[in-house]
Amino acid sequence: MSSAVVFSPAKLNLFLAVTGRRADGFHDLVSVATPVVFGDTLRIEAAAAGEFMLECDDVAVPTGEENLVLRAARLFAEKTGWGGGAKFFLEKRIPMGAGLGGGSSNAVAALRGLNSLAGEPLGGAELAAVAARLGSDCALFLPGGPVVMRGRGERVEPLAAEAAARLRGRRVLIFKPSFSISTPWAYAQLAADGGKNYLPAAQAEARLAVWLGEAKASAESLLFNSFERPAFWKFPALPVLLNALGKEFGLGARLSGSGSACFALLPEGAAVEAVQERIREAWGATAWVAEARIS
Repeated sequence: MSSAVVFSPAKLNLFLAVTGRRADGFHDLVSVATPVVFGDTLRIEAAAAGEFMLECDDVAVPTGEENLVLRAARLFAEKTGWGGGAKFFLEKRIPMGAGLGGGSSNAVAALRGLNSLAGEPLGGAELAAVAARLGSDCALFLPGGPVVMRGRGERVEPLAAEAAARLRGRRVLIFKPSFSISTPWAYAQLAADGGKNYLPAAQAEARLAVWLGEAKASAESLLFNSFERPAFWKFPALPVLLNALGKEFGLGARLSGSGSACFALLPEGAAVEAVQERIREAWGATAWVAEARIS
């Protein structure tokens, strides 16, 4: 093969409990995360040996060595000894600074594509190990469906089939204001108040176990995010709109990741035009809105 086209989905954190800070400075978490049927497209073409280049249709996306796509390519070559090269073309649809995992997803798309071009030298476990080295939320994109994440996010296992079936195919509206939220800032806010903002691991696991054990539990009853407290305090435009969507449309909208993107699970067949208009009324014409389904 001399080229590949790889879909690079956005992700949502349906349940995200940050349980405490580790000695190494990272945070532990328990999260149910899932890719959605919306995202970027990464095209890969063979290039001269050892040469890796990136182009993007969004001029705001950095295309130098700081981009995770190129970091993934070099790590792949280091891990496998592959002597080829690649030129990447990224069609960007996932907004940056949103808590939707766009950069991490792009990195995993690069790993998948290069592994295909190189003749599949890495198996699933090896790909997961390389992904975990790139970033805490990279490995979640490998299974292709809802997962449970633990540790700093690198310990990933597919959600039990029965529980995943409650989520797969659900309509979701994803929306983001014009501003972003820094993930390091968000973690720092959780750590700043003597641990009061953490959800203890035992409580997080208990909440998840209850949801997993109730066969008729709705997707809505799973939703939780530790980052909402600091994000809503600093950016009141978020809770004001989410509360309005609940009162006016009955939607339990939540934050994804550290934000600033939010999402709402939609009833099947429900019209969303009025919801979209309400979002833009609150956040302005520059608000980003996309409809998708859970993978």
